[in-house]
Amino acid sequence: MSQKKAKSVKGRQSERAAAGRPRKERAFPIGRSPALEAARQRVGQQSEKARGQTTRRQQRMSNAAEASAFRYAPAAKKRLPPMQDRLNAPGVFSQLTEMSEGLFSSRKGGSAVQDIESVDEDELEKLRELDLELRLPRVPGKFDSVLLVVVLLLLMIGLIMVYSASSFISARAYGSPSYFFQRQLISALLGVIAMLVTMRIDYRIWRRFSLVGMAIVLPLLVLVLVFGTNAYGASRWFTLGPLSFQPSELTKLALSLYIADWLARKGNQVRSFLYGLTPFVLLVGLILGLVLLENDMGTAIVIAGLATAMFFTAGANIAQFLLAVGCGLLVFVPLAFRGYRFYRILGFLNPLKPEFITNINLQLYQSLLALGSGGFFGLSLGASRQKTGYLPFPHIDSIFAILGEELGFVGGAIVIVLFLALAFRGFRLARRTQDVYGALLATGLTTWLVLQAAVNIGASTASVPYTGVPLPFISYGGTSLIVSLAAVGVLLNISRYIQEPEIPLLSRRTITETFRLKRRKSDL
Repeated sequence: MSQKKAKSVKGRQSERAAAGRPRKERAFPIGRSPALEAARQRVGQQSEKARGQTTRRQQRMSNAAEASAFRYAPAAKKRLPPMQDRLNAPGVFSQLTEMSEGLFSSRKGGSAVQDIESVDEDELEKLRELDLELRLPRVPGKFDSVLLVVVLLLLMIGLIMVYSASSFISARAYGSPSYFFQRQLISALLGVIAMLVTMRIDYRIWRRFSLVGMAIVLPLLVLVLVFGTNAYGASRWFTLGPLSFQPSELTKLALSLYIADWLARKGNQVRSFLYGLTPFVLLVGLILGLVLLENDMGTAIVIAGLATAMFFTAGANIAQFLLAVGCGLLVFVPLAFRGYRFYRILGFLNPLKPEFITNINLQLYQSLLALGSGGFFGLSLGASRQKTGYLPFPHIDSIFAILGEELGFVGGAIVIVLFLALAFRGFRLARRTQDVYGALLATGLTTWLVLQAAVNIGASTASVPYTGVPLPFISYGGTSLIVSLAAVGVLLNISRYIQEPEIPLLSRRTITETFRLKRRKSDL
């Protein structure tokens, strides 16, 4: 039956083909209606739209997450690469070329690269220094806690010693043994506030106000000669009722800020006689002349020392530097051998000569008696005998002698070690600071504080001719204490931007590696 059906179907197909009629293809049902197809298209469009919205939403969430992470992530203090590597980085010279395009394109025709090649080394060095300052981190790190602890220890020792050394004099003159201590305590509080303020201000901002500071200080040094109060043979103070102000102390800070900025802008021109040495000698000589007119030889020595250290650190020519020192000695020696200074030098050369003990060497002789009677551990706090009218100025110039008498050799050694620690941390900051201005400023401030301490201690121990300068942070004196603490605040701010080494010099790892290398060399 099936064969017959197949044959009949075949026969019909052959007949249609012979007749020329095309074969009708049978249309099988698709199973989808137009309404169903339209619905399917709508669903597809909606799903594509939903997928696009989801993608955009995910992108917005990702961008928001990145923004919040960038915004709220703590700014860690990154370690800077060495200065030479950063200056020679691939992108730095191209940036310098772009920066110099407008500056040097008018000098010669041609491209900026040709112009930058025609610039001398001094201008290129200035551009590199400018690029370095712009690339330095503006996010401050941690301050030098060791330096802060050292200064606070000196401040506490000073408050205790001012009360002990001045109790007899203040009780006899003012009826209260704590008169000088109360004034010193107020000055210490003001000084700590000044230190906290300067510690929070970026030290590079002071470059804008260094010239203003000098414009304020120079008239004050002139006015104090006319309207100042003359005391103990020197005219250094402005006195207004119970308050007094000493412009020469403020001069140390203002001069440090200005010289650091001036030398940093000079660059290699510091080695030039006309543009480096001559204006430096004129500026420092003018200030030293005004201070010497006040009969303040000690402050003049400190100012000359800090200015010389900064000038030498900036890369001064050695021959020119020695020439300047020789010229300074020609001016200094006649002033040193005039009036009471001549007798002080004679007393220094003969400290125990009998005829000098009761007149020109009285203060030096009593200081040596105080230090000698203190012994190794001292007479105990408050038990000094020299402060009861024998030693002049026991709470100002001679406070180290009273400290040695009451606290002995141990107390004096602790103070000296603290000042040595201050010198180490300060010059360490100068070495690790990335910009020239910060390095010069740290050098000047540290030299000022350490040199002044050395002059005071040396005068009390007959190591240098006697001169009247306060011992920083310890001697009585409001202006000196406030200005010194403000200078320490600047040093602490510099420490927040220094480059920390990958391996500290005194770390356990460095010391271990050093011993290993020495052992290997000895084995070889």
